[in-house]
Amino acid sequence: MRISTKGRYALRLMLDLALHDTGENIALKTIAKRQNISGKYLEQIIGMLTKAGFVKSVRGSSGGYRLAKAPEEYTVGDILRLTEGSLAPVACVEEGVETCPKAENCVTLTLWKQLNDAINGVVDHVTLADLVERSENMGDFYSI
Repeated sequence: MRISTKGRYALRLMLDLALHDTGENIALKTIAKRQNISGKYLEQIIGMLTKAGFVKSVRGSSGGYRLAKAPEEYTVGDILRLTEGSLAPVACVEEGVETCPKAENCVTLTLWKQLNDAINGVVDHVTLADLVERSENMGDFYSI
């Protein structure tokens, strides 16, 4: 499984909002500049995040974006699933997928389930707040 640029940038955008939360809205162009990401690409991502209720959008001269909830309430898994869809390494272990007719005799099914559980176990137990704390511990040398 490989996380796309969209997923990585969505996580960076959300982390940027968490790191620079002063209670005021943050302009997308400010985030784009800080993160060295195309503003046009971030517009696509922020639209997805706003529609899902992850961020609040305010228009106007003091407009911009901010997190809709506290950083502790977002997991990396929430953000990646929104942008990537399923994080399953193979289709046969995705939720809601019909059981494979070969599942009963599949030697590798257990491996795929273990890998899926490991991926979800990591991304569902790391929050934006955890990443904020990690970046603060790194001082001025952090990179997101």
